[in-house]
Amino acid sequence: MNNTKRNKYRVVIVGTGSIARSHARACLHNDQTDLVAVCDVSQTTLDSFTQQFEVERSYTILEEMLDKEQIDIAIICTWQVNHAELGTRIAESRRVQAILVEKPFTVNAAEAEALIAACRNSGVFVAEAWKFRHHPIHLKAKEIIERGGIGEVVQVKSTFCHPFEDRQPQVNWYWQRGKAGGAIYIVSCYNIHHARFVVGEQPERVFATQIPGVEVDDAASIMLIFSGGRTAQITSGFASWHSQNVEIIGTRGVLRIEDLAWNNEDQAVVLQQKTGDGVAHYEFKPTFQFTLQLQHLCECLDTGAPHRIPAEDSIAQMKVIDAVFESLNSGKAVML
Repeated sequence: MNNTKRNKYRVVIVGTGSIARSHARACLHNDQTDLVAVCDVSQTTLDSFTQQFEVERSYTILEEMLDKEQIDIAIICTWQVNHAELGTRIAESRRVQAILVEKPFTVNAAEAEALIAACRNSGVFVAEAWKFRHHPIHLKAKEIIERGGIGEVVQVKSTFCHPFEDRQPQVNWYWQRGKAGGAIYIVSCYNIHHARFVVGEQPERVFATQIPGVEVDDAASIMLIFSGGRTAQITSGFASWHSQNVEIIGTRGVLRIEDLAWNNEDQAVVLQQKTGDGVAHYEFKPTFQFTLQLQHLCECLDTGAPHRIPAEDSIAQMKVIDAVFESLNSGKAVML
């Protein structure tokens, strides 16, 4: 697809919960896009959303929106249990150019494969929405690693902990099994994706433990073992105090980031590089990652360039998450 001279991309959002509001803001901040319509099963939620963002048209039936609207990009922001089914329906309608799917892409690797197959069969571009992958701090860290700035990566240590005192299913869908809640799906997925991105390969083995909740996991500790015995140690969940630290330890240096995923738009963030030559700090001004994410998708559609997060990576990511749950159930390490 090459649309270097064209009107704005017409965007629709499916699911109008909290994360959808960030995607809507991205549409408003990006001069390449117009948010033309939204869809949700709840009319009350739709009314609140359309009033906040002044979206003219809303729908409670997906196929009605697909039939009536001219659409370039559909962004799926529902619970992940619905991602594969909704994405397939959108792709098979052949009414969109691209689909951006909020993380986690699906609930397992089989669903990821089926969704991607449906998109390819319909000629639809599909990508997973990992907003932090478009932040310049992570692009810089990867550039330093690839040029050997800390030697070979030996270990990644990362945390993503956010405390909730009342972790009950009736309080929030985060704690509901039927909606694929739990720490692993909601926050551990960030650490897993980041470790795979940093090391540049799929782990060979996975071992996981959890702090169990009423229906789902409240927190998890995960070990990813890569080739040559390199590891990623992950601690994440909702049962401990705030922590989002990342250390990437190499044979000749260390990179440190204080915030893995929530690189706040209202404050600068710093990448620290420590080597035998001293300590270097790279500061990055406040930025809104959702806008960067949407801009990258538009650039891919404009130029035909590959996305930073190819579809195959989403399948590989879900295979690791499948292995995490298998390890929790068996109490043993799982080979990939």
